[in-house]
Amino acid sequence: MRRFSPPHLRRLLTGTLLLALAGALLQTPAGAAAEAPPPDQDPALAAPLAVVFEDTFDGPAGTAVNGARWQLETGDNVNNHELQYYTGGTNNAALDGQGNLVITARRENPGNYACWYGRCEYTSARLNTAGRFTAQYGHVEARLRVPRGQGMWPAFWMLGNDIGSIGWPASGEIDVMENVGFEPGTVHGTLHGPGYSGSEGIGAAYTLPGGQAFADGFHTFAVDWSPGRISWSVDGQVYQTRTPADLGGDPWVFDKPFFLILNLAVGGYWPGNPDSSTVFPQQLVVDHVRVSTSDAGTRTGPITGLGGKCVDVAGANTANGTPVQLYDCNGTAAQSWTVGADGTLRALGKCLDVVDGATGDGARLQLWDCTGGPNQRWVVTAARDIVNPQADKCLDVTDHSTANGTRLQLWTCAGTANQKWTAP
Repeated sequence: MRRFSPPHLRRLLTGTLLLALAGALLQTPAGAAAEAPPPDQDPALAAPLAVVFEDTFDGPAGTAVNGARWQLETGDNVNNHELQYYTGGTNNAALDGQGNLVITARRENPGNYACWYGRCEYTSARLNTAGRFTAQYGHVEARLRVPRGQGMWPAFWMLGNDIGSIGWPASGEIDVMENVGFEPGTVHGTLHGPGYSGSEGIGAAYTLPGGQAFADGFHTFAVDWSPGRISWSVDGQVYQTRTPADLGGDPWVFDKPFFLILNLAVGGYWPGNPDSSTVFPQQLVVDHVRVSTSDAGTRTGPITGLGGKCVDVAGANTANGTPVQLYDCNGTAAQSWTVGADGTLRALGKCLDVVDGATGDGARLQLWDCTGGPNQRWVVTAARDIVNPQADKCLDVTDHSTANGTRLQLWTCAGTANQKWTAP
């Protein structure tokens, strides 16, 4: 396994610089495997789970990914000395019409892109859910078929959602799966954090039996994540578990929200560059990405916002379609909200719901039977926004009014006071 020390200067020229700052240091070889306990000893595996994020990539061939779930990063990566330029659009990331996302690495440069080493020789794609979805605990998985060939470097991984404020590696990084082309039958799972970043990441490798290659078919790569504990698996077989005890006294930075990333890199310190044996184009094919969580750790209490007032179910009425409004805080059940690990906000036994699943500015909010639909999914961010990932919009007080009975709605996130909330 090739070891290296990343350069001290962390710079990545992408369209999303703060995110890519961490990605520049992302995938590095893992250490020796840890002995994994049986799955039934892992509480995250044993808990009943509810799906809080899922993309099965259904749609016509050649179309783009769902922009309410994913954004495309653009640029090159000097820190790992990767060779590709990540592009937007559908040339390097598109649906195949058969329920898959295909990320394609090509030996080409139609846009005359400039890379750290000169004119770029390759293009590829990198996607993330920052600002759209974050996970904290649960079962995080992707079913993938990796590319093959010297210099290929596919990965499914996560970064701490606070990277923009504290940087990498303090934000933490969870590499669910990395594969380098010279190891066709092996994948790596790794943690990176303060004191154990770059080539000092804490992790292990999993190798298929009988000389099989991961590029020969689809495999499911996952982590099961609970407070102070992360387990990695391939096709349901757990191959390592990590806890704070594995970090030698360094900080455990994984008990907070993380966003998801999929990418296919070409070349770099670890995989080495493509050679004459490498055939292009190469593809990372993604069948699905899914995050499931248990209801353990749910929190209940008022949600307060503009003018110190509360999110309230009008008239404490439990009927479907009851408006959700701003009102003086009064401690009643109509203002007692459960922030569920399944991504719901619940009061009076029902869910905060976007009327008709609308995603536009001004979409009204109501109480409705919990259905598990994306119009009932919410992310409470560290910046005190409450975001509906499907719409990529914020819980908003109409017209900035503090009058009792003011309807709540969805609106483009602007960081204004009428979109700031204190949740349980």
